[in-house]
Amino acid sequence: MKDIEKQYACVFSSQNGKRVLSHLRSVTIERVFGPNASNEELRWWAAQCSLVHQIERLITKGNNPT
Repeated sequence: MKDIEKQYACVFSSQNGKRVLSHLRSVTIERVFGPNASNEELRWWAAQCSLVHQIERLITKGNNPT
């Protein structure tokens, strides 16, 4: 798994990679729903957030090999 972690860190360390990750965060983790959001919308959003968090964890591990 270490190789893929290093690859994520490499891809997202570029200016373009940082901009893409920032965009992913803005459309997922930082998104705000109103009180009328459906259960389906919230589940879909949670799944998207989970993916972005997974990418961030892989980047962190790739940047901090142990």
